[in-house]
Order: sequence, then C-alpha cells, then structure tokens
Amino acid sequence: MSEQTQERGTSMPRRVVVVGAGMAGVQTAVALREQGFTGTVTLIGAEPHQPYDRPPLSKAVLLGKAEGSAFDVDFEALDLELQLGREALGVRPADHELDTEAGPVPYDVLVLATGAEPIRLPGAEGVPGVHLLRTLDDAERLRPVLARQHDIVVVGAGWIGAEFATAAREAGCAVTVVEAADRPLAGALPAEVAAPMAAWYADAGAALRTHARVERVEPGAVLLDDGSRLPADAVVVGIGARPATAWLAGSGIDLGAHGEVVADDHLRTSVPDVYAVGDCASFPSGRYGERLMVHHWDNALQGPRTVAANIIGEAVGEAPAVYDPVPYFWSEQFGRFVQHAGHHTSDDTILWRGDPAGPAWTVCWLRENRLVALLAVGRPRDLAQGRRLIEAGTPVDPRLLADPARPLKAAKA
Repeated sequence: MSEQTQERGTSMPRRVVVVGAGMAGVQTAVALREQGFTGTVTLIGAEPHQPYDRPPLSKAVLLGKAEGSAFDVDFEALDLELQLGREALGVRPADHELDTEAGPVPYDVLVLATGAEPIRLPGAEGVPGVHLLRTLDDAERLRPVLARQHDIVVVGAGWIGAEFATAAREAGCAVTVVEAADRPLAGALPAEVAAPMAAWYADAGAALRTHARVERVEPGAVLLDDGSRLPADAVVVGIGARPATAWLAGSGIDLGAHGEVVADDHLRTSVPDVYAVGDCASFPSGRYGERLMVHHWDNALQGPRTVAANIIGEAVGEAPAVYDPVPYFWSEQFGRFVQHAGHHTSDDTILWRGDPAGPAWTVCWLRENRLVALLAVGRPRDLAQGRRLIEAGTPVDPRLLADPARPLKAAKA
C-alpha cells in the first residue's frame, strides 16, 4: 500500500454498509480494503450461507461435484463485518439508515448490491416439483432430482435453461425444453445467430420445443397451450430475472423501467451517499450511447472497483472514476464454450468467422467498421483479441475479419 493510500485510508473513519452478499457486494467490500479504506465495512446478506459464487451452481454444485462455492475471502482478516440471514426492508436516506428485519443499520455510505431474482412462472407457485435455479438452496434441492434421473421439463431456452439442460443430460435425465419464442436465446441474440444453437439440443439428446407456451403446470406434467401434455417428474423454470429492488419502494431512490436502480456513470444513485452495482443497477455507457443493464458475473466483478474508488476518492476531493466497461460473459452448454463481449443492436452489421454448423465459429457485430460486439463459440482467442479491439475502438477491415484462419487482431484497418 502506498503512503498516499495509507493517508487517504486513515482520514476516513466512516461506515460503509453493503447490502447484498453476492459477487458484487463481496467484491465491493474487498475492493474497499484493497484500495486503502480503513473505516467500518458491513456486508449484509439475506441468505444465511457464507457468501458464495453463483456460476458453479448450474454446474459442479448441481451435479454433486462440489458441495458449495463459497468465495475464497478471509473476511475476518480483512476486518469485514458479516451480517447474514438478514433481509433488507428499506432505506431512509434522510436519516442515513438501512431498515432490516433485525432493526435499523446506520451508514455513512450505502452500496446497493442486491442482484436479481428469478421471474416465476405464473400459476406454478406451490405446485410440487417446480424449481428455480438461482440460490445454493435451489441447487441443493435439484441435485437429488438429477441423481434420480427424472424426466425434466425446462421452461425457457435462455442461458440458464441451456446450462441446466446440459447438466441434466450429463446426469442421464430425459430433458424437454419449452420456449415461447421461435428460437433459443431469443431475448439475447438475433435469429440468424441463435438458429445454429437450436441443433445443439438434439445433438445432446434434449428435446427443444419452440413456439411452446405453458398453459399450466400440474403435479407430474406440463400442459402447453396447443394441448400437448409433457410428463415431468420435475419442472425447472428459467424465464429470466428482474432486479431485486422491490424493497426500495418509497425510499426516493430512482428506479428504471425494469425496476433497476438508475445509477450514473460513477455508479451513484439519485440520492446522496448511495451507490448501486451489479445486477440490480443500470448505468449510462458512453461507449455505446445508451443505458445498459448487465446481468452477468463480470459486471459484478468490475463495477465494485469503481464504486470503491469513488467512495474513497469523494472523501478526499478526487475526480470520480467513470464506469464504462465492455460487457463480457460466458456460458458452458452442450459441450461448447460460448463467450460474448460488447453490446450490439439490431442495426449493427453482422459478420461471420467460420461455419456455424461446425464446432468453432465467431460472430462479429460492426458499426462503421469498428467492432462493437462478438460471440465466440470454441474460439477463446477470438474473444480475447476482439475484446481488446472493442475497448480500443480500433477500425477493422471486414474482409480480413471474415477470414477465420487469420488472427482477429490482424484485421486492423
């Protein structure tokens, strides 16, 4: 730690309270310590479990290859106060107090990191055998279902639906995935990009039914609106997630159209001394010229560093840091490693590298001959090089970019 950082830290005996003990919350607490903050840091989580990472839930934990995915963080050594199993109920900014089940918690700076919660299937709540996959408890309830090799219906062919279907097939379950749209990943990718992925389900022995809407769920079966009846020992719902912010109603903190906390480019909210980071927040991107809401692991890893820097910097009069990342995420499904970087819109030019019917290919999105996003299937080098091109805003030659034999970095114009 530098002398300057030590001086900054020792001048700030303030209390920072972080609400949410997932990746974004834990990394905010850790980043505060790494950047020299010496005040009190309290991390409040609704779940009773030691803070844990979510990606392994749909893989190793679900398949019984790991008992849990607790973060490798020594909270005691970092002098981070954990208050677990304590749900947040509201915020009173004028009083600088967070209301919880166990009473009010005063703060000097509050960080909202409550993440997102799964959208539930209407009419399916309380029906035996219906599951979500978001928490450690969810994964532990599903693990014996996979072990018994049940017939499983997955509702939703998004990222989580595909990952769960992958694990269920690996466990030997019969899997049918039903999707209301005409293709998998309809909300994330354009039709021509998602189309090749539909074949992955059949290749893995899973049935994919598109244009399939669930009429109702009953014990042992899923009924579709076309009259089909699918046998189901278990039903797993993966139809998306929404920011976990209902508890902020009446707080005066501005929420967006999707219920997310509206943060500025420094990740500050509309009220003083309150920041928001991770899945529960949106932020304006200067790079892409629009507000982004990114529900992915990397955003929950990167954003906290900006929040910590701004909490510390504000106290000593430093210019605030701007948060404007190139969004990144990955997914492991049906034996393929899928990575995505950047942000694309419907009017971007699409360019292919490789045959989408093959095991490895990349899709690039261009705007004015600059790479703005790419999806790489089994081509991690494309992803790494493309991400750097996006960050730098480097002009590229589309002709060179389309050659899959040529390194993507060699396509600079």
